[in-house]
Amino acid sequence: MLAKRIIPCLDVKDGRTVKGINFKELRDAGDPVELGALYAESGADELCFLDISATLEQRRTFAELVKEIAKNVNIPFTVGGGISNVKQVGILLEAGADKISINSAAVKNPQLVTALAKQFGSQCVVVAIDTRLDGTHWLVNTHGGTLATPLMAVDWATQVYNIGAGEILLTSMNHDGTKNGFALDITRTISEKVNIPVIASGGAGTMHHFTDVFTSGKADAALAASIFHFKEIEIRDLKRYLKQKGIETRI
Repeated sequence: MLAKRIIPCLDVKDGRTVKGINFKELRDAGDPVELGALYAESGADELCFLDISATLEQRRTFAELVKEIAKNVNIPFTVGGGISNVKQVGILLEAGADKISINSAAVKNPQLVTALAKQFGSQCVVVAIDTRLDGTHWLVNTHGGTLATPLMAVDWATQVYNIGAGEILLTSMNHDGTKNGFALDITRTISEKVNIPVIASGGAGTMHHFTDVFTSGKADAALAASIFHFKEIEIRDLKRYLKQKGIETRI
């Protein structure tokens, strides 16, 4: 069995790490380069840096920040935010990113997923799916969670898998920042539909929540932010706990 991955996420706005609840009420959580280096030393398997306002502000993720991150971490990291074409991805990978994450641009132009996979390999292409439960349907949202679409999350996940995505980063907007646990049902449904890793995001609050998402949710990796940023859970302690529960992790 492949080891389950623990991935701290740094949502970056105006050069600072921020964290909110349900994509709102953002508060400062520190310098992204310093936090990234700290997590790399603390046992994180990977890192994820998302420039959360880049699409809304119609600008590109800053390659200079990526270069600084690359100098200070020794584990794989994914960069996302405002990426809309092959050229931008080439710049970010050259600056030191290992993977890129696209969301809004993929919904607008699904062929971009295929183009990126052909140019750089599927292993570099993470499709982020921000989804909100609307009645009985999990719908895809874009533009930092501000724009609802009619796309069903399961259908969209299946589509991007078929056209070249190497991983799916699935965030439940209903659960984001609540610390009440991951969205297990939608995570499990998508994990069973696609034959690529699914990273679960949104709702981590306790170590047991990670056990749930790896077992009931069938996720391959779990991403969290505030519980790590504000020292509520230490990554090495979490990995030891998961080992005790029979869940394989890299320690």
